[in-house]
Amino acid sequence: MTALRILIADDHSVVRAGLRTLLESRTGWEICAEACDGREAVEKATKLKPDIAVLDIGMPLLNGVEATRRIRHASPHTEILILTMHESDDLVQQVVHAGARGYVLKDEADRVLLAAVDSARQHKPYFSTRLSHADDLPTSGAEGAKPPRPRLTPREREILQLLAEGKSNKEVANLLGISVNTAEAHRANIMLKLGLHSLAELVHYAIRNQIIKP
Repeated sequence: MTALRILIADDHSVVRAGLRTLLESRTGWEICAEACDGREAVEKATKLKPDIAVLDIGMPLLNGVEATRRIRHASPHTEILILTMHESDDLVQQVVHAGARGYVLKDEADRVLLAAVDSARQHKPYFSTRLSHADDLPTSGAEGAKPPRPRLTPREREILQLLAEGKSNKEVANLLGISVNTAEAHRANIMLKLGLHSLAELVHYAIRNQIIKP
C-alpha cells in the first residue's frame, strides 16, 4: 500500500510536533514535509505534491486562504484541510472557495483530525460540527459554487498581509522580487480600493478579516 503523504504547516513548532505525532499514529500515513509559514507551505507543496496539506489559517507571510489558492493551482491533486481556532462561517466560505476540502477547529483536532484527513483522502468534505451552516456549504469544485468577487488581486492580498505584519515597502519589495516603486504603487492601490487612510486602518482591516493574527 502506498503511504499517504501529508504536509503540515503551522507557525508554532509545538503544534507541528503534535500534529506529526497524531497523524503518524495512523499506519501508512507519513509527514513528508513541515512548513512554518504560508510561503514555505506553497513552495514545499509545489515541489513534493503531497496527498494532503493541513494548513493553519493564520500563518505569517501568506495566510492559509492564499496558501490554499496557490497550492490548489500548483498541485491540483493535493487535498487541503484548514486547521484554525476561528469559529467563523464567513472564513469557512473563504477557504472553501479557495479550494479547501475541510475546516477543523484546533480545540477538537485531537478528536477529529484523523477522521478529517480520512475524509479528505477520499475526496469528501469535513467540517467542524460547531459551524452553524457547515452542511449548507458548497464543497471544493461543487457546481454552482460562485466565489465572492475579490476586491484585491492575489498580489495585492499578499502585500496587504506583509504590510499588516509590519514590513516596510523595501522589505516587501525584497521578499517579492519587485521594485520599491512597484511595492509603493501596490500599497497605494490597496489603500484606495479598501478606502483606508493609514497603516493603522490597514492593520485593523487585516485583523478584522483574519488575514493576520491580532
